[in-house]
Order: sequence, then C-alpha cells, then structure tokens
Amino acid sequence: MATQNKKPAIYLIPLPVAEGALQTLSPEITEHTGRLTHYFVEDARTARRFIKQLHPAMNVEPLQFSETGKHDSIDGKLFAQWIKEGHSIGIMSEAGCPGIADPGAELVALAHTMQVDVVPLTGPSSIILALMASGLNGQSFAFTGYLPVKDPLRGKRIKELEALSAKERQTQAFIETPYRNNQLLTEVLKQCNATTRLCIAQNITAPNAFVKTKSVADWKKEIPVMEKAPAVFLILSQ
Repeated sequence: MATQNKKPAIYLIPLPVAEGALQTLSPEITEHTGRLTHYFVEDARTARRFIKQLHPAMNVEPLQFSETGKHDSIDGKLFAQWIKEGHSIGIMSEAGCPGIADPGAELVALAHTMQVDVVPLTGPSSIILALMASGLNGQSFAFTGYLPVKDPLRGKRIKELEALSAKERQTQAFIETPYRNNQLLTEVLKQCNATTRLCIAQNITAPNAFVKTKSVADWKKEIPVMEKAPAVFLILSQ
C-alpha cells in the first residue's frame, strides 16, 4: 500500500446511505481506499468498518484517522501537516457525500486555500435521491438542513419555507434527527396548507425504503408512524 503520492490530493469518499449498501458506490472508491492511509472522518470506528468491508484482507490498524464529529474541533494544523508531508487525504462522512450536511466542507475549503486538488468521488446523496424520487420541482430546489427543534421557532420556519416555495416555485428539503421524525411530521402537517405537496423519503436505497409524495390533506387522512431512521422531508407549495 502506498503511503504517499508525489502530488497530494483530497478525495471526498461517499459512504452508503443505507447500512451495507455497497452496490451504491462507484468502483473508484474501492480503488482509492486501497491506497490511502490518512483520513479525516466523522467517526473512526465507522470508517475502519467501511474500509474493512471494501478490503477484507487489509490491516486497517496502521491507518491514520482524525475525527471531525460535531463534538470535535477540526484539526486544521494536522490536515496541513499531512499535506506538507506528501500524504493524500480521504474525507468521509457517516453516510452519503462528504461536505453535504456534515463538517467536511471546512476541510475542503482549507484544501483550496492550500491549492491542493479536490477530487469528489461518485456515491449516494440521500438529498438528491429523495428529490429524484419525489416528483417535486428538480429545476429549483434548496436544502435547509435541520429546522429549529422547539416551537414557536420550528413552526415559524416551516411557514417561511412554504411561503418561499410558493413564491419561487421551489422545492424545499430538510431533515431531522431520526428520533424526532414524528414530531417534525406532525408540525409540517399542522403548519402547511392542505394543497402543499409533501414527500417523505426514509431509508432510501435500503430494502425497506419508504418514498411517498402526497398533499398535506391526503397525508392527514393516514398519518404514518415513522421509524427512528434517517429521513428527508420535501415540500412544494401549490
């Protein structure tokens, strides 16, 4: 396994959105993880397990990991040191594409200031997959991330997004911590107009994927009890 490259680069390495869904990844991910030795990751245990799935015979113990999880500060000095030593670096999130709804963007910005090549590898994004499957406007859309947890801020934000959707004819996508999925769904159904279309995309790419788009009025007729699993909510105001 090569430990250094003549010209370092940053590789953005997607992980499966659904556990074990390695078929959603491009072959280039296996190629690059077979030679990279230095990584910035959200969680080192997840990263080691993922690399071991791709390379069962590899000894992952010598690999170097720096964690970028929400409770850790990103070690920019270490990042710069590895680059100066000639190491290419892999960046991984817990699921989906690095830099999209995770801390990876800060490292990518640092790489650009250091004039280091940034190489995004092909893999799944739950946000894009949900938009594709929603039937909502894919020509104009926005991802808002997490909404406020408590009312009245959460309800106010939902109304703002619905108004923006109506004004711009723009799909609005947002997410929530899985154990609060049902609370968010309740609030969306409470705040949005009856004709607003709502898509719920949960466990996307998994065998038990749930993707449905209906009007708020129709959702209210049969409100689902959502699993404590990752979901993307999308609305488009009529």
